[in-house]
Amino acid sequence: MPVLPSLRSRFALMIAVLVSLLSWLLGSLISHDSNSRMINEIGQDLAENAYQMSDRLDRDMASRVKLLSVVSHLQVLQQATDTQQIRRLLEHVQEEFPSFAWVGFIAPDGVVKAATQGLLEQADISERPVYTQGREQLFVGDVHDAKLLSKLLPNPKGEAMKFVDISLPVFSNEPSQNQVGVLAAHLSWGWAEELRQSLLNPIQARRDAEFFVVTANHQVILGPREAIGQALPLPLLDNLGTQQTRWGVQRWPDGNDYLTGVAVSRGHGSYAGLGWTVVSRQTLDEAYAPAKALQRDILVWGIALAVVIAFIGWLLATWFTRPLHAIARAADRLSLGESMEIPEVKGTREIAQLSQSIRHLVDSLSNHQTALGMMESLAHHDALTGLPNRAALEKYLPRAQQRSQAQNYCLALLYLDLDGFKPINDQFGHAGGDELLREVASRLRVCLREGDLVARLGGDEFLMVLQVPRHDAIDQARSIAQRVLASLGQTFLVHDVHARIGCSIGGALWPLDAPDLSDVLGLADQALYRAKHAGKGQAHFHTEA
Repeated sequence: MPVLPSLRSRFALMIAVLVSLLSWLLGSLISHDSNSRMINEIGQDLAENAYQMSDRLDRDMASRVKLLSVVSHLQVLQQATDTQQIRRLLEHVQEEFPSFAWVGFIAPDGVVKAATQGLLEQADISERPVYTQGREQLFVGDVHDAKLLSKLLPNPKGEAMKFVDISLPVFSNEPSQNQVGVLAAHLSWGWAEELRQSLLNPIQARRDAEFFVVTANHQVILGPREAIGQALPLPLLDNLGTQQTRWGVQRWPDGNDYLTGVAVSRGHGSYAGLGWTVVSRQTLDEAYAPAKALQRDILVWGIALAVVIAFIGWLLATWFTRPLHAIARAADRLSLGESMEIPEVKGTREIAQLSQSIRHLVDSLSNHQTALGMMESLAHHDALTGLPNRAALEKYLPRAQQRSQAQNYCLALLYLDLDGFKPINDQFGHAGGDELLREVASRLRVCLREGDLVARLGGDEFLMVLQVPRHDAIDQARSIAQRVLASLGQTFLVHDVHARIGCSIGGALWPLDAPDLSDVLGLADQALYRAKHAGKGQAHFHTEA
């Protein structure tokens, strides 16, 4: 005869179902009423956030324009005779305002007379807008690439560098006020990305929003990396007129609907603005999340109340199973990778024995895992410099090949051999040589970009593995090689004594130079041999041979 549920069980189940249905109905009614209010509030908030960023961009641009205007009235520029003094002035401006990637003083004939770090000095830029426009009046150019300057400036990330041009005429302080040149600057667009992140981080603490900056023709110049350069055909951006802010639900190019707020740049003070528009967006799921959360909370609390009422008769069983729940929770947190200890419970003999057994098992597994991690780390890193060793290199190269093939990239292999290292050992002993090798390793890490690797092969030999685009592989590899030569060519401090060494580099490209990676390693070794015999302190590539 089947066992029928008790009256207590049926009554508890009926109450649980009734409370759950009432909670769902109440949550639906409240959610429907609050949706429209929340969407309106969030939309206005997004538009206000976009306005804050637009205002910050305008004010920061205006402050830099005013700064250059003040500098242009300094006597050292108005006289335009002492080139070294002008350069020192410009470099001081750049030091105080690092967002200026380059500042230069251009003679009336369009030739750069003085510039920060001497970059582009004596170069003729008379055909470029930064000179032709700035010669007549204050000129602020829109965001653009500067390929020549990008190659001269340090770029650890290896990404395309973008700039905003600012230039204005400089006149003499004589009564005739003849024009003596043009003061020009390239403002790094990375400053705007830092500003975007500074505003985005506190906003994302409250909601998952994104910022974009678009030009007058609706092209994205600032935002997530994948959106840069893309057109943004949003109806909300059309016919803004005198409106400062606007918001609404928009269908974006990815086919999804977003709650979108926009704010138009109106300039600040003498800076008239470049027609930029700041756009902030949030997914509809995220926008509706508060209302859904409210509905869910009501339903959850209703179900929780129903469950409490339904299972009031089983409180005694819960009391006896509480130790097992504590062990299970601790085990779940351990499975998620948290540092947690299995509690030592005092209950019945069986439960106490179970907790002890699990504690011993977890301790044993943790000690074993820690020992394996330490052994693996020691096996794949050089003990002296902390760099990856040959074993780590052998594991890294196949993955680097797969990644390069997937992205249509190449691998540039650079063999490095220190010049003049033996005299360091002779003069300072092996302790001094070890100290110098650790400093060499530190400088090599600085020369790397994200995704690259440098390994110590032994002694004073190193190998750098670079991920470089196929169309610009040799140029980027040569640029990194020159950066390494310059870094290692600087003075070292060994036992508080200044010492100098050099470096020779041999490079080859996979798969451009050979389809087999081991063959490319051999070609790089041969190129290093040629660099050594060509006078050292050089970088030779197989492609050049």
